[in-house]
Amino acid sequence: MGAVCFYQIFLKEITTIFKEQLINEQITAKEVRLIGTDGEQLGVMPIEKARQIADNEGLDLVLMSGNSNPAVCKIMDYGKYKFDTIKKEKEIKKNQKIVELKEIQLSMRIDQYHINFKLKNAQKILQEGDKVKVSLRMKGREQAYAKNAVEVVENFVEALSEFGSIDKKPEIMGRNVVVVINPKKSK
Repeated sequence: MGAVCFYQIFLKEITTIFKEQLINEQITAKEVRLIGTDGEQLGVMPIEKARQIADNEGLDLVLMSGNSNPAVCKIMDYGKYKFDTIKKEKEIKKNQKIVELKEIQLSMRIDQYHINFKLKNAQKILQEGDKVKVSLRMKGREQAYAKNAVEVVENFVEALSEFGSIDKKPEIMGRNVVVVINPKKSK
């Protein structure tokens, strides 16, 4: 069962990466502008003649642009083209960095040891290129002293100023004081 699911996921990934193009007899245009294997323009000609040229070279006729008038076709090895396209897409996907949002929670009565510990963790997160969401939850009577909570968060953000920056000041959302710190761009 597990292998079947993996296979289905793999096929779904490949179909999303590669969009099928019309080839050979699937092309319904009457006239096409033909491009040769090395990129030279062979001119506008009837589709039958273009198919014959592709067959003589032992390659496929691939529709590159069906919206133009006349449609643009290219002579190429379609299997190799498909393989190279999938390979490039996977390489692009592999090299992408997905920025994550990681949360650090503070309290109003946090002592300096714990602040230093959370600062060290936040620095690591920012140096890895991820964002940090700093939140402070006020409990009970602490809500009456919301200004103190904002001050605790601002001091925390100020200590991280060399590793990241904020877009907007910490804001009070109900019982929470929240701010998101973005990593500084490394040169």
